[in-house]
Amino acid sequence: MKVKVGVLSAGGDCAGINSTIHWLVYSAFDRDLIPRRGMMFEILGIQDGWRGLMEIKPEKKESRNKWIMPLKPEIVRTWDRYGGTRLGTTRINPFDPKKDKGQVIVDNYKKLGLDALVVIGGFDSLGVAYKLYQKGLKVVGIPKTIDRDLSETDYTLGFDSALNVITSDIDRLRTTAGSHRRVFVVECMGRRAGWLALEGGEASGAAVVLIPEHDFVIERVIELLKKRKKEGERYCIVLVSEGAKPKGMPSIYERRGRDGFGHYYLGGVGGFIAEEIQKQTTLEVRYVALRHLQRGGTPTAHDRRMGRKFGIAAIDMIVSEDFGRMVSLRHGEITSVPLKKALERLNLVDVEKLYNTMAYKSLDQIL
Repeated sequence: MKVKVGVLSAGGDCAGINSTIHWLVYSAFDRDLIPRRGMMFEILGIQDGWRGLMEIKPEKKESRNKWIMPLKPEIVRTWDRYGGTRLGTTRINPFDPKKDKGQVIVDNYKKLGLDALVVIGGFDSLGVAYKLYQKGLKVVGIPKTIDRDLSETDYTLGFDSALNVITSDIDRLRTTAGSHRRVFVVECMGRRAGWLALEGGEASGAAVVLIPEHDFVIERVIELLKKRKKEGERYCIVLVSEGAKPKGMPSIYERRGRDGFGHYYLGGVGGFIAEEIQKQTTLEVRYVALRHLQRGGTPTAHDRRMGRKFGIAAIDMIVSEDFGRMVSLRHGEITSVPLKKALERLNLVDVEKLYNTMAYKSLDQIL
């Protein structure tokens, strides 16, 4: 029996996606496994995420050549060592109320003759996948987000690589901060989840860590910095998540509208903090926003290994007809969970268990 599978990456790019696709293809074409299941796979890489499935004209050869990349082991052989996504991605929402293209995707899925669709994405992208599953498509999800805000899985692709970028960049900032006796405010990604800031703060030894799950008081931040200076510290690193906000104030975001899912583009809270410190103290302050540096670069060993496990699991789920579900890592084992359950809530930092609201840092950083 021939099984035609489409695979796409949607939402933000990150390290680990190419590794997932590499191993998904290798698993599908593994001649030691597939024949005994009576299945022969054909893998179609869909380019530029949901845009590819929205804009393709399956009946036209030139359109298929533009949006579809047939994937075989010899094509993806070296993909696992590269960051980003070779298939491309977009942040388009096919179910945008202003221009709903959900049915277009359903129709194109059928015209392409797909038997299953693997979606590598975060909360919003897998939300789209679940809606398509409700419309009858056979969908398998793979969790991918540097924010690690998807529930029902202990890991999401890209998190470890992004965390390593934060740690490495802060290590570099330490040398210049110490040389000039400066305070560096470093802004990282994370949207509404503080995992990158929390664990990045642990790994880099940041003096102050600010997360979205607990509103900060700027006067308290300044008090902590002054205390460190009085104790003889040459410099301080303040690591702040882009979604953190001052108590009693609205979230700070870039003035360029919203994305297709209605989210404001967060960014700038680090600049606000640096400006306030500069205004209220004699400390010399610099502000650095890491932004898309966290998404780039080669995947860490951990993300390559997780890409392998997630990619193989996705093929196993198709063989077992476990559709409408997401690959998941739970307690060290690979399993799967219903997409509906994974999307019921965000995976956020438990402030009571993990965060010191007086010292503004991870409880693990408190000596």
